[in-house]
Amino acid sequence: MTEQVVRPLAVRSVGRSLERVDGHEKVTGAAAYAVEHGEADGVIDPLHVWLVQSTVARGRVARLRPEAALSHPGVVAVIDHSNAPRLRDTGNRELLILQDDAVGFRGQVVALVLAESAESAREGAALVDVSYEVEPHEAELREDNATYKPDSVNPDMDTDTEDGDVDAALAAAEVVVDHVYRTPYEHNNPLEPHATTAWWEDDAGREVLSMFDSTQGVHGVVESLAPLFGLEAEQVRVRAPYVGGGFGSKGEAHAHVVAAALAARTTKGRPVKLAVTRQQMFALTGYRTATISHLRLGATADGTLTAIEHAVQEQTSAIREYAEQTASPTRMMYAAPNRRTSHRLARLDVAVPSWMRAPGEMPGMFAHEVAMDELAVACGIDPLEVRERNEPDVDPETGRPFNNRRLLECLHRGAERFDWASRPPGPRATVDGDWWVGTGVASATYPAMKMPGNSARVRSLDDGRYAVAIGSVDIGTGARTVLTQIAADALDVEPGDIDLAIADTRLPPASVAGGSSGTSSWGTAIVAAAQRFRADHGPSPDPGVETTASAADDPAAEQYAFHSFGAVFAEARVNRWTGEVRVPRLLGVYSVGRVVNPMTARSQLLGGLVMGLSAGLFEESHRDPRFGHVVTQDLATYHVAAHADVLDLDAEWLEEADEVFTPMGSRGIGEIGIVGTAAAVANATFHATGVRVRSLPLTADRFLA
Repeated sequence: MTEQVVRPLAVRSVGRSLERVDGHEKVTGAAAYAVEHGEADGVIDPLHVWLVQSTVARGRVARLRPEAALSHPGVVAVIDHSNAPRLRDTGNRELLILQDDAVGFRGQVVALVLAESAESAREGAALVDVSYEVEPHEAELREDNATYKPDSVNPDMDTDTEDGDVDAALAAAEVVVDHVYRTPYEHNNPLEPHATTAWWEDDAGREVLSMFDSTQGVHGVVESLAPLFGLEAEQVRVRAPYVGGGFGSKGEAHAHVVAAALAARTTKGRPVKLAVTRQQMFALTGYRTATISHLRLGATADGTLTAIEHAVQEQTSAIREYAEQTASPTRMMYAAPNRRTSHRLARLDVAVPSWMRAPGEMPGMFAHEVAMDELAVACGIDPLEVRERNEPDVDPETGRPFNNRRLLECLHRGAERFDWASRPPGPRATVDGDWWVGTGVASATYPAMKMPGNSARVRSLDDGRYAVAIGSVDIGTGARTVLTQIAADALDVEPGDIDLAIADTRLPPASVAGGSSGTSSWGTAIVAAAQRFRADHGPSPDPGVETTASAADDPAAEQYAFHSFGAVFAEARVNRWTGEVRVPRLLGVYSVGRVVNPMTARSQLLGGLVMGLSAGLFEESHRDPRFGHVVTQDLATYHVAAHADVLDLDAEWLEEADEVFTPMGSRGIGEIGIVGTAAAVANATFHATGVRVRSLPLTADRFLA
């Protein structure tokens, strides 16, 4: 494999609305998801696995009796800590299941039931008799217990930052905004629940673990499982040809993946299928931590910021640390000479939090953008103007120039489309029958990221066609389609001349589909391989020649601050008598580099806006601190936005090409749509009612005081 210095792409297919190349398979039901693979894929005569979960938040398994389950028709085996295959301790206690009798959170896997059918497995699991020695637990996030300082926050950012004298600047400020903003626990709810098919087989005398897994990164699953089972990476093969969404929750292996591999270890080569139920997902597959953000803004009378402080409190799990980078966007969003951010955690006896779409940016920008709206009100100026006055010349955090910061253009374009100029300056200025009506705005940002370790392979076929391979995963975003377009332009052929292979660890390595980094990382690798292929083999290669390459390090990465920006505008209607909130208009305008495929990009941005609307109005997981479990364990009690909640919704982007960042000129788009959306809705409800709500979701009761 070689490294290639990539050149900007001469675009022909990139920028066109190519229909999804896998659309036919998906709409006809031919696409096989993780537990739908059969004999054609080597999954012959599988057993089904059901999880038995702890019913206490902390303690030990005192006794586990499998007899009733084993006597149930169809049940083959029950695996618990007393008879499970041994794992090697890698330090990740979330994955180290069934190795002892300790219970670290309610919902932890304490046994597996294997049966001939999913129904028998489920019935058998209900018959496993488990009793516990219960120990005291703590499962409530409070301001007085979130005091632990982690070494870093996700992924490897500084926990705290400070520039200037924040306290002195706040004391001298003419205007001060000083409030606490809260976001609730939220759970990723992709269409396809987490699921795994696994089996062990012999490959030329060497043991191999094979899997179909619903994951955002097949190579990441190998990195997690191989050390646990004492295997080389080449002894684990993971495939994910079709994945029904993830929103971050499938960005790393969770305990159910280990459970499937452990169960398959005991079946003498017979495959096992494990599908996590919607209810089980609320305990086992990650979630967004609740956050408490104490924001203090100091400013002159005209709204120019002199100080910003963002102190965050959130929670992690006692069994494994995860710290969300909630204050990270505050560090670079607006200019102020004095700035301080911090993160503190409560270590609770609960499941491990993880990534959820725009981790850090979503809750952090909610707090910051509502605070900026409050600053505008306090100074008596327009919310657009307060953002204009605090636009930085360079990145406040690093001091580097922004490669492409067009936030003000997004704000102005959105204001034009939203008829912002006719907006009444104060709240409760517009009433329509029983409804107060208001509008609000918030800025959005997300870092432009490319992940290391990506390679691609190009092979010439007959008739001017090419086989392009990379181990990336399409989780429903359209990655297959946009990578086909990128490969076509890089090889100067039509998209129909590309045979793209993805989502298999037998292919060249690829990073996770996360951090809005997929197209940037994988596309750059494909362009590098194509350009290296042309340099090695020319424009008319013989069939069967191939090149594998990765992109060489780009020195520009250290010269600029790479971010995408956007502006979200919302209209809110609040019922004067019931407090019910409706959002009849929602608009996002974005600066995200060149859009590779307008059709799939629009889908992603609209999806982000809907998810932000959902977070603003509905989404809230309730954990009962007495017992340590989430009680809203289904889509009836954990409400997400439905068709009736989504009315006039639109997204557009500025025309541009960021060829310093990627050879395609693109930046990531998967997450910026959710950022700032809830804040725009909250600001609109204040403009409608004069009631300032600083906690999500914006439920009706908050407007009835």
